[in-house]
Amino acid sequence: MKKDILKMALILGSLSWIGPFAIDMYLPAMPVIADDLQASVSASQATLMAFFISFGASQLVYGPATDVMGRKPPLYFGLVVFALASVGCAMSPTIEMLIAMRFIQGIGAAAVMSIPRAVIRDCYTGNDATRLMSTIMLIIAVSPMLAPLLGSAVIVPFGWRAVFIAVAMATGLGFAMTRFALPETLKPENRKPFKMKELLGAFGVLFRDTHYMGLTFIGGMGMGSFFAFLATSSFLYMDYYGLTSFQYSLAFALNAFGFFAASQAAANLEAKFGVMKVIRWAVAGYCTSGCLLFVLVMAGFDAFPVLVGGLFCTYAFLGLVLPTSMVLALEDHGPIAGTAAALGGTLQMMVGAIAIAIVSAVFNNTPVPLVSAVAFCAIVAVVLSVFALKKPAA
Repeated sequence: MKKDILKMALILGSLSWIGPFAIDMYLPAMPVIADDLQASVSASQATLMAFFISFGASQLVYGPATDVMGRKPPLYFGLVVFALASVGCAMSPTIEMLIAMRFIQGIGAAAVMSIPRAVIRDCYTGNDATRLMSTIMLIIAVSPMLAPLLGSAVIVPFGWRAVFIAVAMATGLGFAMTRFALPETLKPENRKPFKMKELLGAFGVLFRDTHYMGLTFIGGMGMGSFFAFLATSSFLYMDYYGLTSFQYSLAFALNAFGFFAASQAAANLEAKFGVMKVIRWAVAGYCTSGCLLFVLVMAGFDAFPVLVGGLFCTYAFLGLVLPTSMVLALEDHGPIAGTAAALGGTLQMMVGAIAIAIVSAVFNNTPVPLVSAVAFCAIVAVVLSVFALKKPAA
């Protein structure tokens, strides 16, 4: 890999790590939080939903802001908001307060997840962009493998509130990295003064682009199925299957490893077979695996190895789908890359939040709601791919 791509991947990946850590690190504590704050399971799951709602909506602000001010100033703002909200989460005396702080935390997290996409588009296109996106996915994928384990290590001796203090401290390192290691990639002459008419025009262009919208929602369906897993996994694994918090962390890491391994093959497979063929086969594999898991569970084969194995295969295919769909969606929208990345991120997070709301409403401490959500999202992704992937890669 080229040295400049590797350096950028390490910087952007480390920044992108902050948001997932705030999600995954406290997952083992969700049952404990419910008990400590005397909250219901659905109220505890609402802390995730609140995070993703603000996370998604805020990207609509960050995207145009980065096109006007450059990429770094909005990053600074987001990191500061995220750090302060993390401290607020740690000090929350009630579940309602924690939900509110998680909402604010999502506003900050949106910056470190959406802006790196625009940075990539500023610097690279084509296979280099896919390779960089895949490498960032590698770094992000390490988060689900490590964060629950680190969360368990913090929660056991110090309690669940210590998780948010640790996240706030990590955010300080992210701020320093942005200040001293990340260059400004949007030159002043390429910045656009904010004009509401132009912003609405850009949104109009994107909403009318079936290629962009289809790819965005293909990724959104993948996000939705994974967010359903985030909302239910700790209660399902620890209550239904009887795992300890440490065992849950290991099982969670195994599911994440499938995504991580596949995402690293995306650029090489694209170079060999072409991006369109790769994403078509990946979406088909995602659907096949997700539907097979649904059939097995509904037939009574809901043993823990069956569920974990099925999710491993399903999320491995997502490891191919997500980086290629993100790059393809932005390929034709370089002049409005920040806005395109923001709108795409917002729509995907909204799909994820809806998935959490639906699964939380019907969750019955069995695998059925989870596998139903996974199969439904996978089928919709296949249908979308029929329309979105007609256009040849640029």
